[in-house]
Amino acid sequence: MKIWTEPPAETDVEAVVHRYFSLLRDGKTTEAEQLVDHTSVKHVLKSLWSGSVGASLDTEPAAGEWERDLSWLAELALGNFAWNDSRSNLYVEITFRERTIEVALGFWIKPVDDGWVVSGPSTLW
Repeated sequence: MKIWTEPPAETDVEAVVHRYFSLLRDGKTTEAEQLVDHTSVKHVLKSLWSGSVGASLDTEPAAGEWERDLSWLAELALGNFAWNDSRSNLYVEITFRERTIEVALGFWIKPVDDGWVVSGPSTLW
């Protein structure tokens, strides 16, 4: 996890978000967790699955189906980034098969003893 000595620029935070999402899509959850002061990757994956694959199913999925085969992650992509007015929080839309889903990921700049880190993601419905 990178620690900045002063609040990071938007481009720095967005680069972390892109890298985090890229690692998730590649199934490298441990590496993704190490990039941010994190929320459980399991929670993030379950929310993304529920908002994408799970929402497109006609039947109730088997319990834990989203964990057994992560190939569905390849169909997700980052959408638009939106910063709050203070530029300390952002959320990013997620697309599934090129359509924006109801789940977005939220990240924020968090002060720590040595400076600032990127924290998150929260899952926003």
